[in-house]
Amino acid sequence: MRTFDPPYTAASRAEQVLAEQGYVVLDPEAVRERLGLEREGLEALGPAWDRLPPDEHLRDGGRYRRRRHGCFVVEGDTVTHEAHRAHWQPERYNALHGGIERWFEPLEREWLDSPTWRRMILGLAEMFSELAPGARWFVEAHPFRIDTTGGIGRPTPEGAHRDGVDFVALFLVAAEGIKGGETRVFDADGPTGLRFTLAEPWTAMLLDDRRVVHESTPIQPLADEGHRDTLVLTFRRDGFQAPRDGADRTERSA
Repeated sequence: MRTFDPPYTAASRAEQVLAEQGYVVLDPEAVRERLGLEREGLEALGPAWDRLPPDEHLRDGGRYRRRRHGCFVVEGDTVTHEAHRAHWQPERYNALHGGIERWFEPLEREWLDSPTWRRMILGLAEMFSELAPGARWFVEAHPFRIDTTGGIGRPTPEGAHRDGVDFVALFLVAAEGIKGGETRVFDADGPTGLRFTLAEPWTAMLLDDRRVVHESTPIQPLADEGHRDTLVLTFRRDGFQAPRDGADRTERSA
């Protein structure tokens, strides 16, 4: 299966490129440099993916996804872990799973106590605040494992989509024994697009969710089984998405 190399950007140009084209891809070294992270700290988070519980809300009937969920508020240099809540998206952003409250198991305590975890959230908030100054960020964290149960796994069963937030950070954590999983990013208002395959652990793709849509293609096993682990963090200025916050809120200008 043919793969396309990611369009990596140097850490020093991350915000500039994100502002110019609506997305930026950073290799693991650039991720550590720009977010102030250590390799050992990131690797220490990895075993948590082996303990993710099944996603009980897949409307396509699949059993290929495991995940947890957590919510945080970032104001200045303070990260506050919020009370556990349902994940909710309007149907306009998620035609498959929108309009329902999805309760997932919370993040594990050792993650919440990790200095690496706090530094990651603050580092991303600092980057996104360069493009949206003065923001108080409402952050949702989603660690995912997509496996090849049944022969195929779908990282984005809803297809190409936006998340209804301001910015999205997607980290590839591991890709073991699989083929596929190609990342695709498209201009939300035109035909321009790009496709590439993330392969190195702790590579990151950062998106301006107001300007681009994204998806990942299905994965298949190379042998008996395989999986793809990712971490998705969404950053939103207007509060957490919830049924009462206006599912059809007016789009903000970039």
